[in-house]
Amino acid sequence: MTPSKLTNPNGDKEWDTGSNGTSPAPEYTGPKLFKEPSFKSNKFIIHNALSRCCLAGKVNETQKNKIVEEMEKSDANHFLILFRDASCQFRGVYTMNSDSQELVRLAGVGPRTIGSTQVESMFKYSSDRKQFSTIPSKTMGMSVDAFTIPSHLWQGGGGGRVRFKNGCGNPVLQG
Repeated sequence: MTPSKLTNPNGDKEWDTGSNGTSPAPEYTGPKLFKEPSFKSNKFIIHNALSRCCLAGKVNETQKNKIVEEMEKSDANHFLILFRDASCQFRGVYTMNSDSQELVRLAGVGPRTIGSTQVESMFKYSSDRKQFSTIPSKTMGMSVDAFTIPSHLWQGGGGGRVRFKNGCGNPVLQG
C-alpha cells in the first residue's frame, strides 16, 4: 500500500480516525495492556515444592500424595507450607481463612489454626533453584509460599508422630 491509500477522504490517517472523539464506541480509559485481575493460585508452585524439595523421593511419596490429594479437594486458592524452623523442615500445608485471617491446617502436623500475628518468618519458593528463600515481609500475601512459627508454639504435643527416614531432614508422618 502507498501512503495515499492509508488516508480516508477527510485526509486523516486510518489509525487516527478512532481517536478523534466522534467514535460511537465507549471511551477506553485504561492502559492498552491492562488485564483484569484474577484470583491466582499457587497450587502448582506448592506441588512443585513438595515434589522437588520438601517431600522429594520415593520414601516420601505416600505422604506427598496424601497432601496433594487434600489440596485438590480444597477450594482454596493459596496454600502455605509450615516449616519447623529456618532450616525448612516440612511440617504441614495450610490455607488462609480470608474472614478470620487465620491459617488453617489442611494436612500434616502443627497447630490446627495459626493467627497471622504468630508467623515468625516467611519464605518464597524458587522453582528454578528448587529452594526456599526468606522474604522480608511482615504481612501474609500471595507472594508467600511458606512460613515458620515461634518454637514455643511447637510445645504441647498434639498431632502425629514424626520420624526422619531419609537423612535429608524431611520428616515422614506416622499415624
